[in-house]
Amino acid sequence: MVTLSRHKKKVGTVISDKMEKTVVVLVNTMEKHPIFKKYIKKSKKYYADDRDSECSIGDMVEIEECRPLSKLKRWRVRKILKKSQLGEEKSGGVAI
Repeated sequence: MVTLSRHKKKVGTVISDKMEKTVVVLVNTMEKHPIFKKYIKKSKKYYADDRDSECSIGDMVEIEECRPLSKLKRWRVRKILKKSQLGEEKSGGVAI
């Protein structure tokens, strides 16, 4: 039996993990222009709850909608789909 979730889900990349228990996820989408029929890239940032602070910059994550947790947080990290490369350090991505 398949259980259906009523929460919306999105897949994106973590672009910031500087806050405690919160990450910023960038979600890219393609939309078709109604008149010109050309596909346009659109991106949006979502603040997501990361209770265990497992995510780091560059991780591919799945987020799901939840109740409002703060002024900006309405999403929760559901699972990490792909971890970022271990070579990148948290010092701004610059290797020393």
